[in-house]
Amino acid sequence: MTEMQQNKVNFKNEFKIRLYDFTLKLIKFLDKLPKDNVSRRIGDQLLRSGTSIIGNYIEGQAASSKKDFANFFNTSLKSANESKLWFALLRDSGRTKPQEVAWFLNELNEIANIFAASILTLRGRR
Repeated sequence: MTEMQQNKVNFKNEFKIRLYDFTLKLIKFLDKLPKDNVSRRIGDQLLRSGTSIIGNYIEGQAASSKKDFANFFNTSLKSANESKLWFALLRDSGRTKPQEVAWFLNELNEIANIFAASILTLRGRR
């Protein structure tokens, strides 16, 4: 295996671990949300979109074609962007402190950028 191939394998493994860690932190965050109706509803949406990121990434690893692979990555990207909305709503509605969601929003921006760059590469535009 060449050094470039090894770097690619290492990046994939590190990214999978990063997504897994993000998902674990998300679950812990959601457990601490206030128990009012709105927080619960937004939390449910955030749980769906936030866990969908890694779910679609893992499914994409077993994709049967390059197009299928790109579609799973695209769904992960959309889920990351949707999750940013739910975090912003929790923050801006006063249900959480800004510093409690800052790490998540930053991490989601970085994750979304990785998926976007990967999708562009897969489509031959980069």
